[in-house]
Amino acid sequence: MDWLARIDAYCERTDFSYWSEPVNAVTNAAFLVAALVMWPRVRGLTGGRVLAAILFAIGIGSYLFHTHATAWAATADVLPILAFILVYLFLVNRDVAGWPPVVAAIGTAGFVPYAAGLTLLLRDLPFFGVSSFYWSVPVLLVLYGFWLRRRVPATVRGFVIGAAILALSISLRSVDEAWCENLPLGTHFLWHVLNAVMLGWMIEVYRRHMLEGGAGRG
Repeated sequence: MDWLARIDAYCERTDFSYWSEPVNAVTNAAFLVAALVMWPRVRGLTGGRVLAAILFAIGIGSYLFHTHATAWAATADVLPILAFILVYLFLVNRDVAGWPPVVAAIGTAGFVPYAAGLTLLLRDLPFFGVSSFYWSVPVLLVLYGFWLRRRVPATVRGFVIGAAILALSISLRSVDEAWCENLPLGTHFLWHVLNAVMLGWMIEVYRRHMLEGGAGRG
């Protein structure tokens, strides 16, 4: 793999200079702000602290991608996002569903074939194909919400709110290139802002669940 290969994936970018995506780059500060807001709120919750740290890393990785626009920077962008998904899913399996840690880990590993399968189903569909992988997350939140609706209704409401915010965010990400001719700035920066809100909210949902009795684990 050529780690220095250039990637032009967003409407705002017009060349490969460092600041060709200034709005896309700067709006990654939203992730940093969300992480810093949540850090003190999850004091005493190891899982919450891990999520807040990953959220901060998401902002750094995305900033690198929208400035360097290379394959290595794209990897730095994607890996923290995947880490957040997997850690959050493990915590839900363990602390919301109440599974033993080993079973929770096995259930978390199941995300990989699930996401791969849904990505294959969506990748050739108009609109959905642009962000096919990301749709696996709001769909999973809704599925978990349906499954846990009677056991933890307050937490499920949090999942549904998060899924709704993320669905809007993914939709705005998906139309970035399609609307480029009429909106040269693009819409990707809104994906950053809404995702920061959504991820911070999901940490808050976990925090509230644990404070309200959870499984007693942090």
